[in-house]
Amino acid sequence: MDFAAPMAYRLGAGFIPIRKPSKLPFEKERCEYELEYGSNWLEIHTDAVAPGEKVLLVDDLLATDGTARASVDLIERLGGEVVGVGFLVDLVDLKGREQLAGYDVQSIITFEGA
Repeated sequence: MDFAAPMAYRLGAGFIPIRKPSKLPFEKERCEYELEYGSNWLEIHTDAVAPGEKVLLVDDLLATDGTARASVDLIERLGGEVVGVGFLVDLVDLKGREQLAGYDVQSIITFEGA
């Protein structure tokens, strides 16, 4: 379920893909992150964010949230300013918000105490 691109289109905003390894062409910046069962990395095009550009990060799921933290790190490494982080679903008990302390984090649906 990828709603970030349609959301950007609807808002008249730009869209920057941040993907798992080997999905993007061109020059990339990479950030490794830890998973419950190992590690992985995300990639972003090196020219995707201009220094000082304001970015709203949108993802479908907030869980333990290594992926969102890695995405924030990539955006900031390129000089972007993360103005907020939005999710469709927040699995509260997995404490992903702790990875994003200091950022404005919003979600539409929250699940806790399963």
